[in-house]
Amino acid sequence: MFDDLERADVFRAVADPTRRAMLELLRETDRSVNELVERFPVSQPAISRHLRVLREAGLVRPRKAGRQRVYTLEAGPLQEVYDWVEHYRRFWPRRLKALGEYLDRQPEPRSEEA
Repeated sequence: MFDDLERADVFRAVADPTRRAMLELLRETDRSVNELVERFPVSQPAISRHLRVLREAGLVRPRKAGRQRVYTLEAGPLQEVYDWVEHYRRFWPRRLKALGEYLDRQPEPRSEEA
């Protein structure tokens, strides 16, 4: 589906909490750069850099709307992240169950009586 470079770009893009928050906002509706700038305590150039990372990962698509650039979420590449996380979501319950069973088999610690 995605080559290793595209996959790395998607994971790099969602690794940053500001970019994840931007994706969450774009999930609700398309937003202009100015609308995104208003939502974060960083400069417009910083938001533009975040948007470039998201765009290069294929997670957002810009379009011109008059003088503004409006961004749309492109969620398709997030499937790769979902698939990776899903593997671990299934992994942990099995591991925790095994740990619980192991601990249940251990003898109770003796308390020191004074």
